[in-house]
Amino acid sequence: MNNRRKFVVALGAGALASPLRSFAQQPPEKIYRIGVLGVASATTYARQVDALRAGLRELAYIEGKNLEIEFRWADGKVDQLPRLAAELISTKPDVLVTSGPGNRIAKQATNSIPIVMAVSNDAVASGLVVSLAHPGGNITGSTSFGVELDVKRLELIKEALPHIQRVAVMFDSSNPEFKQRTETALEAKAKTLKVELRPFGVSGPGEMESAFPAMQKQRIDALMMHADTLLVANSKTVAALAAKHRIPAIGSAELVQAGGLMAYAVNFPALWRHAAVYVDKILKGARPGDLPIERPTTFDFTINEKTARTLGIKLPLSIIVQANTVTE
Repeated sequence: MNNRRKFVVALGAGALASPLRSFAQQPPEKIYRIGVLGVASATTYARQVDALRAGLRELAYIEGKNLEIEFRWADGKVDQLPRLAAELISTKPDVLVTSGPGNRIAKQATNSIPIVMAVSNDAVASGLVVSLAHPGGNITGSTSFGVELDVKRLELIKEALPHIQRVAVMFDSSNPEFKQRTETALEAKAKTLKVELRPFGVSGPGEMESAFPAMQKQRIDALMMHADTLLVANSKTVAALAAKHRIPAIGSAELVQAGGLMAYAVNFPALWRHAAVYVDKILKGARPGDLPIERPTTFDFTINEKTARTLGIKLPLSIIVQANTVTE
């Protein structure tokens, strides 16, 4: 009887121990590492980063559980990007996510770590990828219509202010693409709109500040801010200077949020959220060079009504009805 009781007890203990041993032998969940190379500041890109995190959560990537994100921010200092990219690469991420000039820097820094472009400005024309359908190499993501956006901004500022004759265009003087492609397209559109285009290249906040008195001397009627990373990062400075000198300005979403008159842009947070889809496919084994580049299909036109009142501008109804958002 004692032997039988011992056998039953031993059998029961073995039955209980077996699943426990099986559970204990389960491999730990893999932790994926994503490196984010930010060309502006964490504050400037807060909405984009929130969108990226939201997109990753929807795909079951949870920070602290199966995901780690390492950030490096250049604060608008493009010359710092190579160093920051090298730092990120040293952390051995599974994927790099970046945008703007960060795309080229990341591509130059590594040909093995997959790169997702949250946003790029005409990735084919700028030589980042071979084609939209088959980007090739270790890079993929989204590309926007940089030149087309600027042309549309010029059209909108002219429609909003039909009397204007001279429009300043502020751009990053270190950006060769503006001179190579954008300026030519804008000059052609300016002729059809019968306005004079006055380019103002700047390399930092100091030159931005000195540009505005020069604009006044040239009797500039309106300003179009090219959406360079440098200028987007300094949108508050540009908006404040435009308000001080009473020059209506159009540019990126960040400009109108800072007090500019109007903005016409792609929805950048939406593109960063969609970057999570690319990250997920790559982490599941897809080669970035085989993932087609996508282009945005929705654009936001925003009017700052408070700025219009401050400048004493009565916008035509044709402009107001086009706006997705009229903000204070």
